[in-house]
Amino acid sequence: MRPIRLSVLTVLLGLLPTAAMAQQTNLDNNASGDRPWARLVSPERQRKALDLFREGNQALKDSSFKAAAEKYKLALAQWDHPAIHYNLALADLQIAPPEETYEQIVAALKFGKAPLDSDKYEQATRYKTLLEGQLSSIVITCSTEGATVKLDGKTLFISPGRYKGMVRAGEHTILASKDGYVTTEQSQVMKGGQASTYNLKLFTTEDLTEYRRRLHVAIPWVVVGVGAAIVGGSVALHLAARDGYTRYDQGISACVNTATGGCTPTLQLSEARTGADSLQRYAITGYVMGGVALAAGAWLIWFNRLQAFRSNTGATATLIPLLSPSGAGASMVVTF
Repeated sequence: MRPIRLSVLTVLLGLLPTAAMAQQTNLDNNASGDRPWARLVSPERQRKALDLFREGNQALKDSSFKAAAEKYKLALAQWDHPAIHYNLALADLQIAPPEETYEQIVAALKFGKAPLDSDKYEQATRYKTLLEGQLSSIVITCSTEGATVKLDGKTLFISPGRYKGMVRAGEHTILASKDGYVTTEQSQVMKGGQASTYNLKLFTTEDLTEYRRRLHVAIPWVVVGVGAAIVGGSVALHLAARDGYTRYDQGISACVNTATGGCTPTLQLSEARTGADSLQRYAITGYVMGGVALAAGAWLIWFNRLQAFRSNTGATATLIPLLSPSGAGASMVVTF
């Protein structure tokens, strides 16, 4: 941007509280005669501010923007005048982030047109509109006593408190921390012209701890029940097999006692023996499957005990029986 040249008259407008200047312009002397930006500012401090303002204007004329900004800041320390904020904004346009320039523009417009001439006021208003398109309005609050609230690593306030300002469009990190509390951190992409509000809350570890089970409380006991039922069925099969073997043995004994040329088992006895063998195999298979199910159920009871969680974690378990001519077993799939 082309540097702004300010004449001595321009420097004086709105700064010198003399009657002569008041006759030349009404920018610093409104109809009521009230000049709120000059209240409680002694003539000595106004004079020092004016001297520093002149030096800043000369630096601005020479395109020494950093030196000009330093002079204007020193001048503001003497007199918080909107015209000084305006010229500081002109320097900041070249060297400072847009959010800092925006702060100066807002300060320059605080009292309206009165402390500025019409051209400056209109130009400041245009700058404000342009900068608002590049910036995002942000409000951050936190009520946790003693928490430190930061924006992009810069401390904003010690809670409880509230911050309102403008930030450049883009990604920003908001953080609140305090000893004994879990740090709250948010990274957000903010768009130009966007307004965002963040209410930061801090919690202790205990606040965030939830005691719950991984699975429904009934699942392990269902698995145990299935295992017990399989074992119970296997016992019944085992007893039936034993009865089949008993009938077979009794038939053979009777055959031996009555036969004179040796005993040949009848078809009925052979079928009884074959049936008992089958029942025995099924019983053994059932014992294996039931035992696996009982063991899995016992493990699930332990696995499903009450535990502390800090995030939503779901888990499911599926028991898959395996049965083949060569053996039997079961497979359990646990999904988190």
